[in-house]
This record gives sequence, structure tokens and C-alpha cells, in this order.
Amino acid sequence: MSVPPRAVQLNEANAFLKEHPEVLYVDLLIADMNGVVRGKRIERTSLHKVYEKGINLPASLFALDINGSTVESTGLGLDIGDADRICYPIPDTLSNEPWQKRPTAQLLMTMHEIEGEPFFADPREVLRQVVSKFDEMGLTICAAFELEFYLIDQENVNGRPQPPRSPISGKRPMSTQVYLIDDLDEYVDCLQDILEGAKEQGIPADAIVKESAPAQFEVNLHHVADPMKACDYAVLLKRLIKNIAYDHEMDTTFMAKPYPGQAGNGLHVHISVLDKDGKNIFTSEDPEQNAALRHAIGGVLETLPASMAFLCPNVNSYRRFGAQFYVPNSPSWGLDNRTVALRVPTGAPDAVRIEHRVAGADANPYLLMAAVLAGVHHGLTNKVEPGAPTEGNSYEQNEQSLPNNLRDALRELDDSEILAKYIDPKYIDIFVACKESELEEFEHSISDLEYNWYLHTV
Repeated sequence: MSVPPRAVQLNEANAFLKEHPEVLYVDLLIADMNGVVRGKRIERTSLHKVYEKGINLPASLFALDINGSTVESTGLGLDIGDADRICYPIPDTLSNEPWQKRPTAQLLMTMHEIEGEPFFADPREVLRQVVSKFDEMGLTICAAFELEFYLIDQENVNGRPQPPRSPISGKRPMSTQVYLIDDLDEYVDCLQDILEGAKEQGIPADAIVKESAPAQFEVNLHHVADPMKACDYAVLLKRLIKNIAYDHEMDTTFMAKPYPGQAGNGLHVHISVLDKDGKNIFTSEDPEQNAALRHAIGGVLETLPASMAFLCPNVNSYRRFGAQFYVPNSPSWGLDNRTVALRVPTGAPDAVRIEHRVAGADANPYLLMAAVLAGVHHGLTNKVEPGAPTEGNSYEQNEQSLPNNLRDALRELDDSEILAKYIDPKYIDIFVACKESELEEFEHSISDLEYNWYLHTV
């Protein structure tokens, strides 16, 4: 068996266990198609074996729907005997879980074939394949995420979420005022524990801001010159937030649209591209005149309709869109304009970057990043021009043209010749099969609203 070099990191395990003699267990984590973290828990004495030989998990882990059931039409379940593959540690992801009562650590894993090659259906491998195209050009991606979430009460009302009571005032928040410091104070202990927990885990979370709905917040991650690590941080941050909030007797949701009439949860990603000398190729006093920036934007806009299923992967994802909630619904771009799909923040010339504003917080970060970078690479290599930037309100100037439901988004993805050059068509087939299965189940359900409208009326 060909063991990947990154699996042989015994020094990392030795150093960690020596520094943390209190640790009893280690959670071995891997993110599935939906970004849901799954895996195994081992005793500390087994950690060296994991670094040396990996652990076995079934390939069907990447054919699970949102409820954790295997979608057999993917071919990764019974058709292959629900066979195992082998998972190896991702270096520099071993850290403590600060919320655990029994001292426990965590370690991210990635799946490989038994012979040692990366497993094509691991979303992290999907991203790696796209990143490798930039490596061939001598370019490095610098990336950072902004992640929105709601704190919610642990008790629902008629199956619906509600804001949690403030630990300070005892009241449920009603404020929709963005950036309001007073709302940060209401949940200061929980929010501060999130930042401190992130620091302990090596996650570069540098700020929390109040968003524009009751008990909605955003965590900003600092940029890193490694898009795969940026996604690792986003996956681990979601798990951290959920567990810290639970310790404070609250729940969280990253659902794209948990409340009608309120803002949804977004997952914005900032992208810049560095040359072999570490210089940002988007650097410019006048971003409109930077050819590399224009071409990157042009490529992302051209592939945006086909990328929507990765950016907005669930039925609920499309309820988030609306002008009043600053969620763009057309392939548009502009300078320092928050009504467009791709915003170019204005500031220092060497900090020019693309802010991608379409995806929901329910997206898998690896697949979101893969789709965005595929567009960037396509634009750079084909010199795709984006057209003129939008000035002012994009919603009044650009008609809604992006897919506005999951079925149309899946069709766009399935038919895309461009994305098929970057993302293995076998993986696209698996993704589409899983999401079509979820969609079919959803469409066969009967909602409360249907009973209210039709049961005694027609």
C-alpha cells in the first residue's frame, strides 16, 4: 500500500500527547457532502496507530443525504458492498475540544483508496483537484470566510425556532439593527467563549459582529494562503460554535433561512491570487484596469449559474434570496457594492480581492470553494471579460437570472461543460443523485400550509 506522506506525522502526535497528558479521547472527523462532520472517537493510546495506518470508514459516507441515509443511486452503497476506504490525518488539525467535560481532542481526516490514492468523492479532494490547476500556474490562492449564524432557543414553538432569552436581561431579542454593540453584550459570555475556543484550536477567527436579525451574528475568519486550510477552519468553526452555544444552554442554526421575513445566513468568501513572489495579482490603484481581476471576475460570473447547486445545496437555500436581505440574484459585480454577486472591496491597492456573496451558510465550504476557484481559473486562462461593473442598486438594474430553486440549479450543474473540466463528472453525478433524492422526498411531503389551505376548503 502506498501511504501518503502526510499520513506519517508521528512527531505531531507525540508532541500533542506530551503537551496534553490530560487528554483521554480523540475525535476523528471528516466532513460529508453536506458539510456535516462525521467520524469515530478513539482512546489516546490509539492515536499513533491512526497516524501510522489510518482508520477505515465506508465510501458511502460521501453518499449520505441530509438525514444521514445512504442514497443508493450514487453507487457508493450496496453496489460496492458498502466497502471501506481508508482515512488519514490532515496535518496541523490536532487540537483540544474546549467544550468537553472529559478532556478530548479532535483531528480532521481525509479519505483515500485502499491503495493510497485520494478518494474522488471526498469534497476536500474535489477542492484539491481544482487547487492543483493553480499550482501548475505557479499561483497561490489566499482565502477567508465570513460565516453567519443564529443563536436559537433549545425549545422550539410548534416545531419552529425562536430566539434565546438573553442571559443578561432574560428577554428574547427583537432587534434587527446590524452592528449593534448592545446585542453583542447580551450574549457576551457565549460569543467570547467562541473566540477564545477558536484561538485554542488555532482557528483564525478575529471578529464577531451583530447581523441584521434577532440573535444573528457573523464570525470573520482571517485570510490564509491555503484555500483547503481556509475550508478546514470553516468546518471546524461551525462545530465549535454549535458546541460552545450548547454549553451556554442555547442552540445554533446555520440553516439558510430559519425565519420568514428575517435575513438568512450567508457564507461569504474573499479570494485573492498570489504569484510565485507572493504578490497579489489583483493589486491595482484602479481595479477596473487590472486585467487579471477582470478576467477572474468574468470567469466566476460565467460559471455562477452552474455553481448554484454547490453554493445553495438545499431546498431551503433559495428562500434566502431577496433584495431587502442583500442576497444577489443575478451574475453581477461592482466596486464596494453590497448589492452585487461579486464585490470588489476598495481600499489599499495590494488588498484588492473578490468577495463572493451568493452562498448560504448551509453550503459545504470545500465544494463552495471548488466552484468559485473553478470560475477564477476559467476566467484567467480564457481571459473572460465581465462587462461593466454595476453602480448603485443592482436589484433595480439586473433582472433575476440565477436559478431560484434546487431543481433548476441541479440541471445547470449537470449540464455544465465548464465545471466538468474542473470537478470530476463522477462526483457531479453523485452530488446530483443525493440532492435529487432529497428533493423527491421533500416534494412528496405535505406541509402544514397545504392542510390549512385545502383540507376543508376544496
